[in-house]
Amino acid sequence: MAVHTAPQHSRGQLLPFRESLLAMLGISFVTMLVAFDQTVVGTALPTIVAELRGFELYAWVATSYLLTSVITVPIFGRLGDYFGRKPFVIASIVVFTGASVLCGAANSMLFLVLARALQGIGGGMLVGTAFACIPDLFPDSVVRLRWQVLMSSAFGIANAIGPSLGGFLTQYYGWRSAFYVNLPVGLLSLIFVWRYLPHLRHIKTRSKIRLDWPGSLLIAVALGALQLLVESLSQHGFSMGVAALAVLAAVAAVGLWKWEARAEQPILPLDMFANRSLAALFTLSLLGGFSMFSLIFYAPLLLQGGFGLSPKDAGLVVTPLVVFITIGSIVNGRIVTRIRRPNAMLYVGCALLACACAGTALATRVMPHALLMGLMMLGGVGLGFVLPNLTVFAQETAGREHLGIATALLQSLRMIGGMFGTAATGTLITHLYARGVHEALTAGNAMQWWRTMRDPQILVNRDAQRSLLDAFAHAGRGDGAALLELAREALVTAIHAGIAVAAVVALVALWQCRRVPHVSITRRAQSAPAAE
Repeated sequence: MAVHTAPQHSRGQLLPFRESLLAMLGISFVTMLVAFDQTVVGTALPTIVAELRGFELYAWVATSYLLTSVITVPIFGRLGDYFGRKPFVIASIVVFTGASVLCGAANSMLFLVLARALQGIGGGMLVGTAFACIPDLFPDSVVRLRWQVLMSSAFGIANAIGPSLGGFLTQYYGWRSAFYVNLPVGLLSLIFVWRYLPHLRHIKTRSKIRLDWPGSLLIAVALGALQLLVESLSQHGFSMGVAALAVLAAVAAVGLWKWEARAEQPILPLDMFANRSLAALFTLSLLGGFSMFSLIFYAPLLLQGGFGLSPKDAGLVVTPLVVFITIGSIVNGRIVTRIRRPNAMLYVGCALLACACAGTALATRVMPHALLMGLMMLGGVGLGFVLPNLTVFAQETAGREHLGIATALLQSLRMIGGMFGTAATGTLITHLYARGVHEALTAGNAMQWWRTMRDPQILVNRDAQRSLLDAFAHAGRGDGAALLELAREALVTAIHAGIAVAAVVALVALWQCRRVPHVSITRRAQSAPAAE
């Protein structure tokens, strides 16, 4: 295949307007695919767990996806730098959509967790390649921010209808339809990417590329062991198994550090962490992911299990969180290029995210829905101010040669933060809820119901609640409704504590913003990448 340099048709823009628009539409549909999965599935998740009966694996539905994504994002980010991103974007759409079908066909929580892990591989490929296509098409950062409005709009459309659609589909057509909705979006994105996204490469060399498989394996072992350690320590306390997991995580982490320091083409380029600006941005991405995913995955459980809302109503309340990520991104794009200190947007965004988490941690069942939606809106705007700036700042700092891997690492670290956020928050919620229910049943001399009520799914599944109340009545107990209400209060208290941790992490992120050196976003001419 011939390689040539594509001319830039305007300052900072690789293709003419029409070709740029069609290529961006393809990337936007890919963005919608990822957004639909996050928002639709997040709303449906409490109902999924209630039907498949496996609350102990609730966090794993999210973290299995994030764990495999963390591994694949940097691999395909690096491959995209060498071989061009288009083939991997196409492959990722196929894998992601096929895994969505498997998720919808799951008949157990374990099957669903494994299917989500496969979906995470596709999602990691998407994030590692599709998102890096934008600076390929628009080398100038100011032009790029303007075109990113199109992607932000697509993301916003998916986020706007995602929670409500997830609640509607779950309530009227079953939770499986929440996964099948990815099929038409996946097909549409595949058509546009196949036809209109150019095949671009930055590095022209045909020298042999060696993938860092040992590094990938060590990342998987270290993160997987650490995640199991967090969950096992809370559920079972300290034991030989927990100690073994701690040793395994530590050995894998040390081995990863030493291996990457001497690897010829490391999956985790340690020299990038030596860059003060990039290291600060990576830290913010990690902390932001912790708070973001904790809020996205556990706010629906608070609304449905704690406050007793239907999936549809819970989806409506959560909708502003994801819609205003887009609105915040659009507003940010208009502001950040016009102010002398773009870093200020990071401070504002982290402060808003911390306020949203703190407000949610104090929310009560009698709080007006408008106020709850206002809290979600604050969180969305805050994330809209933080996420795009982290990406643009990192791309500006890393330079053209490391653009793909820098973008990939930023996304990976956000996923790692999200993975530990959902795991740590989920572990805390499970522990506090179980303790609260145990105390309530002990006080009410009703420990025979412990096995039924220890799983919070009983608070989401209304049919199961009716069956439990009938069982209480059959046993001659008239306090069934009161015990169920105590369990609901225990769940609310537990989720409040979990999201309060996310608020503290957001405040730490706000403090860490001071470590980000001043970044100037200016127009500049750059050479175009190679096009095939």
